[in-house]
Amino acid sequence: MELAEQAVEAVGDIYGRHAGYRAVHAKGILCAGTFTATPEAARLTRAAHMQGEPIEATVRFSNAGGDPNEHDGIPDGRGMATKLYLQDGSRTDMLAVTADRFFARTPEEFIEFNRAVSRPPGGRPRPNPVKMLMYLARHPRAAPAVAALREAASIPSYARRRYNSLHAFRWIDAAGGARHVKFSWLPEEGEAKISTDEALAKPPDYLQRDLVERFAGGTPIRFTLELQLAAEGDPLDDPRRAWPAERERVIAGTLELAGLDTRRERDGDVLVFDPTRVTDGIELTDDPILRFRPKAYSVSVERRSGARPETHSPSKEGQR
Repeated sequence: MELAEQAVEAVGDIYGRHAGYRAVHAKGILCAGTFTATPEAARLTRAAHMQGEPIEATVRFSNAGGDPNEHDGIPDGRGMATKLYLQDGSRTDMLAVTADRFFARTPEEFIEFNRAVSRPPGGRPRPNPVKMLMYLARHPRAAPAVAALREAASIPSYARRRYNSLHAFRWIDAAGGARHVKFSWLPEEGEAKISTDEALAKPPDYLQRDLVERFAGGTPIRFTLELQLAAEGDPLDDPRRAWPAERERVIAGTLELAGLDTRRERDGDVLVFDPTRVTDGIELTDDPILRFRPKAYSVSVERRSGARPETHSPSKEGQR
C-alpha cells in the first residue's frame, strides 16, 4: 500500500470512514469574501495576489477531526483554508490551523502518530499511552505539538481564533530577492475560548450557525494576514519547530468575509485546498510533510468524490 493510502487509512481507523467527506477536517463551512494585500506584501513577493488589488476568496472553516457528525463543542484544532482566485484564471491556496506546529516531520511519522491514537465507540480520540510514549521517545521534537493537542480548547466562534501556517514558504520579490516566511490570520475581534461544558450545551453545529447569523445580520468577518520572516538558522523544512517569537513580523493584507459561499461544492464541483498550489513569486521548501500533502489529498479526493487522482489532481484544481 502506498504511503498516501496508509496515511488516509490511519486517519480512518480513528474517525471512521464517511462517504462523501474529507478524511480530516470533515466538518466545515464555506464563506466568500475578498483579500487585499498591503504594499509591504508586494515588496516581499511578486505574486499576483500580493500586489494590492482585491482578490476574490473562498474560505473553509473546519473542525480538525474526520467525523462530520462531531459536536462543535468538542475541544479540537480548527482549520481555515483559503482559496484565492487570480485574475488570469488560476488559483492559489493558503492553509492554516489553530496549532503553531505539527506533530510529525515525515509521512512515516504521521502514520506512526495516528496509529498511536484510537477512538472508543461514541468517544473522543485518545492516545494509547504506551504507543504515544514510544512515539515521543523516537521523535522528541514532536512533544510541544502533542502537548498542544492535549490542551486544545472549545471556542465560541471560528471568527475568534488565530490560524497559522504549519509550513514555511519562499517569497521572491520583483528583483529576485528571497525571504522565507510563515503566515498567520489574526481575527479582528481577538481570540476567545469557552469552557467545554458551555460549548457542549450549545447546538451541535453552533460554530456554523454563528457564521450564518453574523452574515444574515450584515456583519462581516475580518482577518489580518501577518507574516513572520525567518532569520538565518531558522528551520525551513520541519513543521514541528516554531520560529522564535521575536522574529520580524509584517502585516501583509486583510481578508473580509461577507457571506456564505453558495457556489462551490455543488453539482459535482470538487473543491480541494492544497498548500502546494502556489503561484509565481512563492515557492515551496523541501518540507517532507508539505510535499506529501497533495498525494494524500489525491487519495482522499478519489474516495469522497470518485474523481481519479490522474484526472483531478489537487495541485491542478479542475472545476471551479
